[in-house]
Amino acid sequence: MPIVSNIEYRSMAAPLTAPTPSEGTARRFESTHYVEGVAARFDQPYEIYEFDGNKYYERIDPGALEGADLSDVILLFDHRGKPFARRSNGTLDIAVDSEALRVYADLSRTEAARELYSEIGAGLITAMSWGFTIREHSYDKVSRTFTIRKIKKVYDVSAVTFPANPETSISARSLLDGVIEAERRSRRHDDARTSPGGIENLPATEVLARRRQLIKLKSIIGGI
Repeated sequence: MPIVSNIEYRSMAAPLTAPTPSEGTARRFESTHYVEGVAARFDQPYEIYEFDGNKYYERIDPGALEGADLSDVILLFDHRGKPFARRSNGTLDIAVDSEALRVYADLSRTEAARELYSEIGAGLITAMSWGFTIREHSYDKVSRTFTIRKIKKVYDVSAVTFPANPETSISARSLLDGVIEAERRSRRHDDARTSPGGIENLPATEVLARRRQLIKLKSIIGGI
């Protein structure tokens, strides 16, 4: 994996399977070690964090991958180590439709890839995640929902042991830090204004300064 500090990771318990020929699946690869899965689903809000009694959500716009760089996506395990399949060498294929980002892989080329195939086939590894960078997103204050509107680049899709892995939680939380802090300050300001000895009893210059601060905080929240 390249060292990119702003890569986001998301895992939504999307399925990863090793279908057999008898199951009648239309395959992207003629391989004895074929797997397919779903790395992301679109337009389905999911909870990413809870703070101070408030739940925050995220959704991926169905058009988020339009124009994204998908040229050399790799298949990893838990977003680490050497790739098991790669789009640029013809062992990994991805497809984007109105519902999801779908993944197809030939895991026959290396011993490590074949071992991963066996673990997927045995039902030991059943979920997927993905790593990407965001080009554009928005935030709705009423529903407390982030919408990922445009993806810049998809770096990897990964087979994962646990769908809700810690890396996903930390990554999602990083988007929320500014919003949570701004909302917290805004609430503190409102409490101070309405409490005895609050803003109404401050000197006029302090009242003006606090009102300017509130306007700035609201602009931060509205611009995220």
